[in-house]
Amino acid sequence: MSTTSTIPTGQSGDHQLALLTGAAAEDVLRAALRPSGGELLDWRTVQVEHQPGRRVTAAYQARIRWPDGRVREERLAACTGRAPAGTVVLGNGTDRVAAWRFPYDPALPALRSAYDEQAVTALRGELGLGDGPVELRVRAYRPRRRAVIEAIGAGGSVFLKVVRPEQVAELHDRHRMLRRAGVPAAPSLGYTPDGLLVLQALPGQTLRQALRARSALPSGRALLDLLDRLPAELTRDRPRRSWREKAPHYASVLAAALPSVADQATALGAALVDESAPGPSAVVHGDLYEGQLLVAGGRITGLLDVDTAGPGERLDDLGCLLGHLSVLAQMHRDRAAAIQRAGAGYLAAFEQVVDPAELRYRTAAVVLSLATGPHRVQERNWPAGTRARLELAELWLDSARRLRRRG
Repeated sequence: MSTTSTIPTGQSGDHQLALLTGAAAEDVLRAALRPSGGELLDWRTVQVEHQPGRRVTAAYQARIRWPDGRVREERLAACTGRAPAGTVVLGNGTDRVAAWRFPYDPALPALRSAYDEQAVTALRGELGLGDGPVELRVRAYRPRRRAVIEAIGAGGSVFLKVVRPEQVAELHDRHRMLRRAGVPAAPSLGYTPDGLLVLQALPGQTLRQALRARSALPSGRALLDLLDRLPAELTRDRPRRSWREKAPHYASVLAAALPSVADQATALGAALVDESAPGPSAVVHGDLYEGQLLVAGGRITGLLDVDTAGPGERLDDLGCLLGHLSVLAQMHRDRAAAIQRAGAGYLAAFEQVVDPAELRYRTAAVVLSLATGPHRVQERNWPAGTRARLELAELWLDSARRLRRRG
């Protein structure tokens, strides 16, 4: 059941961003731990999802002393807006915040068993994956949205993907559909009704790791062929909003997080909508970047996170990969030249099949969306990182404009 306590007086609306990321967040976390007797020793924000005018969700890494004297590193999370059942609810008459400890995410009931060694050992045995102890590693956690746990045992690794219960059966079917179509998605070994999907590990390293290790890379043609294999059955799904359409939203997120760039971000978002045009419809991955592709020996061996696949625009998948690579080069100066060469090669291949100017507009929109990243993961000196990505997005916009003038 929910427990109610108090939080410091604050302001509603987007001012709740400061409530969950500023100094007041410590009071929120202390109040949330009080009913269970935990003492907050140290904390830091590690992730923020901001939906201006609607809700803020934040994740924290915390060090907590429990009544038995043990001190543990734990994950905590909190959100504004409607309080989910089963959370500690805090309020001051103006704002309401719900808070919880990992793995007790109210929207992801299967996370508790996915992060329980005894339960995972039993599950592996039921699936014929061998007995014996397992080691659990958290690979991803987006509060209220999804989590990925790697379960390492004597028979190798499997990945436990936790989603909302109403999504799991469709996701299981999707993995199997993609495999039948020749797409190297992870084979689904089964699922539980409360939202746990068991995925077989795939060979290879991510394209990001390959770039850093100077390994052989797949060609642009190979990437286009992979996208061409996405099955037409996925067109029955709800169409994905394009990066172009979402540009004003990401501009508003930036404006709320860093008001000093509000005018710049707003102008950029408006230009991307006004100057570019919708592209041809296609089946798309929906979030194609270098972390979603597994490669080995220059071949593509895996396509990850296929939850987002469905009808959309091919420009979005291609622009997404190019935008991520250009930001990656900005982040890793020691490998920037190699990453930029790879990006240039993919750009040359992609602009043979789509409008070159529109491809650059789409890439600029992706980089604009990524400008929210330094704040979302609370990087040190995130304002500087945000400004650098905004400037990178403007470079892509200028490139698109130059091509458009020539044409």
